[in-house]
Amino acid sequence: MFTFQSRWKEELVCTAPGGSFVLTLTMGVLMAHLPTEAAWAEKAPDWAKDLWPVLHEDLHAWCQSHKAELLIDASAWVD
Repeated sequence: MFTFQSRWKEELVCTAPGGSFVLTLTMGVLMAHLPTEAAWAEKAPDWAKDLWPVLHEDLHAWCQSHKAELLIDASAWVD
């Protein structure tokens, strides 16, 4: 469902049929930052609030294929 595109400012653009948003993607050690499910409900765009399980699964697969780590942290940024 989700596709991912890294940008030069340590940002990961996440796109799905309902729209897109940006997560942090640190580059020193390639690592995607995803809020916890509870924090996601407060930070996510309205259209994506219920999609955390799908996002987590898709992002986990993306991280594995790109040799990146996945950090799940309540303070992770979403824009």
